[in-house]
Amino acid sequence: MKPYSIDLRERVLRAYDRKAGSREKVAALFGVSLSFVRNILRLRRENGSVAPKPHGGGRAYAFDAEKQEELRALLKKDPDLTLEELRVQTGVKCSIKTVWLTLDRMGSGRKKSPSTPRNKTGPM
Repeated sequence: MKPYSIDLRERVLRAYDRKAGSREKVAALFGVSLSFVRNILRLRRENGSVAPKPHGGGRAYAFDAEKQEELRALLKKDPDLTLEELRVQTGVKCSIKTVWLTLDRMGSGRKKSPSTPRNKTGPM
């Protein structure tokens, strides 16, 4: 969920400062939660700023840049390696899907062609 805009934050504070009502009434007036109004007031009191905090990020990728290069080298050397073999040879503790997602993010498709020749009669 995206943070509320700075404009909305400032309007909530102006309404509260003008004594437009209690915190509950200001929250209802702008369609925000009471905890949002409380947090904005606390932020202004503690920091003097009402800007949203930066995004905390997320979980780091299992395959960092070095391991991705290792994947590329393994695929260049032997393009028929399975996802399980790639996971074992790189030594990364992750799921098979993580290996696939990493390859997809790198732009390396893993769809193999069938080992048997196509049917000459075609689909029915």
